[in-house]
This record gives sequence, C-alpha cells and structure tokens, in this order.
Amino acid sequence: MGDSKDLPLVSVVISSYNHADYIEACIESVLAQTYPKVELLVVDDGSRDDSVARIRRLQEVHGFDFVAQENRGLARTLNETIARSKGSLIAPFGSDDVMLPERLAIQVAYMEGKPEVGICAGNIEHIDGQGNALVRRDRERPFRRLDFDDVFTSAKDGAPAPTLLFRREALEAVGGFDPSIRLEDLLVELNITRAGYVIDVLPDVLAKYRVHGANTYKNRRFMIETVMQTYARFSDHPAYPKVCASFINSMLLKCARDDKALARELLRQLPLRHWNGKTLRALARLAFR
Repeated sequence: MGDSKDLPLVSVVISSYNHADYIEACIESVLAQTYPKVELLVVDDGSRDDSVARIRRLQEVHGFDFVAQENRGLARTLNETIARSKGSLIAPFGSDDVMLPERLAIQVAYMEGKPEVGICAGNIEHIDGQGNALVRRDRERPFRRLDFDDVFTSAKDGAPAPTLLFRREALEAVGGFDPSIRLEDLLVELNITRAGYVIDVLPDVLAKYRVHGANTYKNRRFMIETVMQTYARFSDHPAYPKVCASFINSMLLKCARDDKALARELLRQLPLRHWNGKTLRALARLAFR
C-alpha cells in the first residue's frame, strides 16, 4: 500500500453507553491496530455507570479525542462525531465489541482501488460477557458482495455490524445515519446500496461480537418495530410484501418459543398467502409448549 504517509486515515468512532465492563477492552483493541493511520474518537452518550471515569483514565495515557455528553441517541451521536472526524474511511464501533489487531489493515488494503465498495465488512466471532469464545455460534462464511436486493431480501448472509468500514463519500451521499430509526445499520446499508455502491464482506474474522444481557437484538418487540419501519422506507420495491412476510415468519418462530403473546400478535399480521414451513412450526410451538 506504499508509504504510511500515503495511506488513508481511518476514523474509528465509538459511542459508549452504559458499557463500563466492556469499554476498556473495546478502546484498547482500537489502539492495538497494526494499521498505522487511525484517528480514534470516543463519545460517552450519557452513561449512568462509571464508563466516563474508565474512558478518561485511558484518554490520559493515549490522548484520543473524548467527549462526554447528555444522552442524544446513537445515530445523532455518530453523525455529529463523524462530521468532526477527518478520515476518508469511517468505522463506527460498538462499545462492547473488540477489534482483532489486523482488522483495519486488511480492510483498507482490500478497499484500495475499489471505489464501488461503499462498505467493507468481514466475519465475526462471538464472545460472552467475560470475553470467552462461544465457538458453537460461529461458522465459516465465504466472501460475498451485496447489492441492494441482496440486503433487502436477505438473499445472502448480511454484513456483521462490528466490522463495517464506510467510505466517507458513500455515507455523505445518503446523508449519514437516520436518527428517526434506532437500529441504524440496516437502513444505512440499504440507502448506500440503493445509491449504487456495493458491500463487500471478506471471509476474514475481523472482530469479536459480545453476547450479553443487554444486546439490542434481545428486545424482540423493539427490533421487530424498527426493522418494519426500515423496510417501509422501500415499500415501492416489488419484493416489499414478501420481505416483510419473511421477516415476520422468522421472528414468529423465535417468539413462539419464549414470547407467546408477541408471537400471536405477529401471526395476526401475517396474511395466509405468506404462511410457510416456519409459520407451521411456530403454530406447533404455540400449541404444544
């Protein structure tokens, strides 16, 4: 990739919220990157635990950009922080996750000379709250290139959020993250691919995704409402009814195991013509468990 002075600057943006137990490992994993040109910006978005004190201790040693603010929400915080960052490549990163040391070096090298790639991602391994690997959850996934239809219809495995590296110009082309949608990744991926870029997901494992009690995906009702709001932005797409039904069927099957009331609500939303094997398995769970 040439001399380091010619390399693109990568701005890593961490929005921290009540992740005191994990924030230090997160920040240290960014500081340990082998890639030589990294700008780290950390914002504490109104944490009520001792996150701020822990971040300040690290900042005193390493001198990265740090702001503590009242809670403003993730999308708004990302937009404001990205606006004052300087990198041509942007890596928003969850304050409970961990980067592997070669992550940014691998992604920057891959993106060089590929202006069509608006987002580069990779694979993840799952860890628990203590950082131990959850081996059973992971499988090898090959390289994949995602266009708008791939993301919208879930035709291929998606791009794991802890590994997203954005071209600034692609983010700016779609106006950044939308503060009205609280699960920001899916909508920005759909917007960027609809704008003509692709998402390339590398086979390399680039980050560790931490599974713990407060993961957003565990709030099923919130996740369903937010994903449906996101899909509604693209209701003009011919696959829209099928995409919604497919998502409802998937969530119905999950909810039938542990939230039967929500599962019955979902069943009422699902037109009979979109019933499939998952619907029938969910009905069996509702009837017999």
